[in-house]
Amino acid sequence: MDPFSSERRDMVETQLRRRGIRDERVLAAMEKVPRHLFVPEDLQHRAYWDCPLPIGHGQTISQPYVVALTCELLELSSTDSVLDIGTGSGYAAAILAELAAHIISIERLPELVQLARDNLAAAGCNNVEVQCADGTLGCPDEAPFDAIAVAAAAPDVPVSLKAQLKDGGRLVLPVGPSRHLQDLVRVRRTSKGDFRTDNLGGVAYVPLVGAEGWAD
Repeated sequence: MDPFSSERRDMVETQLRRRGIRDERVLAAMEKVPRHLFVPEDLQHRAYWDCPLPIGHGQTISQPYVVALTCELLELSSTDSVLDIGTGSGYAAAILAELAAHIISIERLPELVQLARDNLAAAGCNNVEVQCADGTLGCPDEAPFDAIAVAAAAPDVPVSLKAQLKDGGRLVLPVGPSRHLQDLVRVRRTSKGDFRTDNLGGVAYVPLVGAEGWAD
């Protein structure tokens, strides 16, 4: 028996549904995926609190509400291909794996790449491919994507990621001139190849490091 199943149900009802998450597929994925498998063992008692948690190497696992909000904004279908930037311990990729057909997840830190692969295997995710690369450049060999999720903040929207969206594709990421406070935005590629950007409000993420992000 899963000792955390009731905590996941409570997380969905109190932290997500009550705060405005309405996509039932997202809520079901958040209730199904065992977040405690993606945090250090000594922090598992806090796995379903609505807060980020350290996962080592100066990185964090995002709070559940932010993961759910990002997934809802991506408007995913079960046939979508998704690029996930900033794998971390693999939690967001596991949620995306419940919502889409195939996930390419990119992490720049080799130590976290192996951690994420191990965590995803333990959680039974078999449609996620974790790569070690510069996430700001995306994954041109697998492009274009229906959706791109970025779990770290860029000073501006990376041109490479915009170019890797299909027509109608959605990109959700935090953007701002500060390493400590940004705005969450959704960029949609129109059928004519133009881009429309919606600002969803203030957030605070770790920096997106790479050629089209922040310097290390």
